[in-house]
Amino acid sequence: MSREKISFEEKRRAYLEKKRGAAVVEPDGDDAFVGNGKPPERKNSRMGGGPMGGGPMGGGATGEKPKDFKGTVKKLLKYISVYKWSIILVIIFAVGSTVLMIYAPRRMGDATTELFNRILASFGSGAATVDLNPVYKILIELCILYVISAFLSYIQGFIMTNVTMKVGYRLRRDIAQKINKLPLKYFDTTTHGEVLSRLTNDVDVITQSLNQSITQIITSVTSVIGIIVMMLTINGWMTLAALAVMPVSMILMLTVIKRSQKYFKGQFKHLGRVNGYVEEMFGGMNVIKSFNAEEKCLQEFEGHNDRLYDVSWKANFYSGMMMPLMGFVGNLAYVLMCVLGGAMVAGGSLQVGGVQSFIIYIRNFNQSIGQVANISNILQQTAAAAERVFEFYDETEETPDTESPREVSSLKGIVDFEHVRFGYTEDKIVINDFSRHVNEGQKIAIVGPTGAGKTTIVKLLMRFYELNGGKIAIDGADITTLTRNDLRSMFGMVLQDTWLYNDTIMENIRYGRSDATDEEVIQAAVTAHADHFIRSLPDGYELPLNEEAANISQGQKQLLTIARAILADPKILILDEATSSVDTRTELLIQNAMDELMKNRTSFVIAHRLSTIKNADVILVLKDGDIIESGNHTELMESGGFYSELYRSQFTQEIEE
Repeated sequence: MSREKISFEEKRRAYLEKKRGAAVVEPDGDDAFVGNGKPPERKNSRMGGGPMGGGPMGGGATGEKPKDFKGTVKKLLKYISVYKWSIILVIIFAVGSTVLMIYAPRRMGDATTELFNRILASFGSGAATVDLNPVYKILIELCILYVISAFLSYIQGFIMTNVTMKVGYRLRRDIAQKINKLPLKYFDTTTHGEVLSRLTNDVDVITQSLNQSITQIITSVTSVIGIIVMMLTINGWMTLAALAVMPVSMILMLTVIKRSQKYFKGQFKHLGRVNGYVEEMFGGMNVIKSFNAEEKCLQEFEGHNDRLYDVSWKANFYSGMMMPLMGFVGNLAYVLMCVLGGAMVAGGSLQVGGVQSFIIYIRNFNQSIGQVANISNILQQTAAAAERVFEFYDETEETPDTESPREVSSLKGIVDFEHVRFGYTEDKIVINDFSRHVNEGQKIAIVGPTGAGKTTIVKLLMRFYELNGGKIAIDGADITTLTRNDLRSMFGMVLQDTWLYNDTIMENIRYGRSDATDEEVIQAAVTAHADHFIRSLPDGYELPLNEEAANISQGQKQLLTIARAILADPKILILDEATSSVDTRTELLIQNAMDELMKNRTSFVIAHRLSTIKNADVILVLKDGDIIESGNHTELMESGGFYSELYRSQFTQEIEE
């Protein structure tokens, strides 16, 4: 593959990944992790196929084994121990149902023996009729056994389903609660898909496989033991002959499972690639058409599809061999039982019904052995999924809030940065020694090249990250003495990357203050110069925004987020390239609205377009994590320093454009 092709593929994939929200999560702003602030690489997302795919013997395989099987199983058992009484009932009902099903073939054999003997007796005596009442009684008894067994099986299934659904509910709830406790640093190094996989795929695997495995373990083990006992009570030599065939069955089964398992793993892997590629293509169709890459994309898809076809064919071929092989071995066992049983019946050491019971028991025994083999696969899946969930639970949470927080009242908005030092990793410091006093109501503009640490400063101010050194205080109070909820309620943010959710425009603006009236929402939209375009939409303020808010333009999204900040009416404002996605005319209107909004409020404005911050009270020029210049626009231009160079180069570029 040529360098040009690699470059194109990397850019296309990076763009599409970011578009669908599965790319590296960068902090808002363009300078978050550039230069010295580059974070650790992300953990690879391990999203597999569906939770219970078509593996051998019906059990799917995610292609992943747990690192600590015993430890994970212990944690899982402890987690579900709150339902121990329900599980005990499941065990009792499952054992009862299985015992009745095991006993039934014995009684069926008794019915056959009784019928056979009475028919022979009638032939010997020359009687015209045969008394079948004892046979009828056994058949009625069998019907009762099957009904009771089915009822017990239904009850245990109902209880087990209820338990597993509660386990799934708790797992999802605990994961959601854990997400809110994790620091942003975790999401900087973990893909969205990785977190989503634990909340959906892994929990589904656990609940569905638990529902299967617990019941199957009980019934299979009970069946194997019970069937051997019942066969021994009928005839010991027949039992030994039947068990002698079992090793052949086990060897064939394990051989097929071993060969097919790797192909099923490959099937899940390539199926995931096909699904991901199709999703990628649909998500970036405009880019594909722009680069005339339709034919190349089709060729790439055919490559993925061919590999999926190859491993799927082999997986299903080997898996399909299971039943014919097991049927072949089972038929050999049936023939052996018939020959040996017939000889014993002729010799008088075995009743004819015993042969029938043995044949049924052998069939059930083979099925139970197959279930035992399948259970090991299911347990591996369960443990692997549970391990990932418990690893997530064990992730380091953000530093707890102080137990005696300060009360927040009559906020002025005085901010002090005292020798602030910070790095996204310990060995790569982004902010070296940042100190600044910000008076009440000041408008502070932060400018500088990409990677200077502009966005990082405001993230530290809102305590999204913990400092490596120094102190940040608001109205003289260290921000660590406030709860995060109280601290962040002081701020209103408008970021470069807009975030809107699937609801009406009215509710998206109201997100800034949940108790706001419709009139207050509309007034905020008017102030943000969003009211006109909202009313021009088909349903106005009641228009539902679709996925990624794709039914309005990027500039309109930005206006809605500005209206949201206006509605929140915060004491301190943070504007991170807030007008980057609007046209020049709208930018002027928003700038006027922002000037009104920022009156009597402490404001931090991050901007690359330096013409938008000329009226700032103080402009801080950052470079490599340090303040190299400060002052207002006029002072900095007269000094002829770094800011002056930035401004003139940008102004010249705008003139040339």
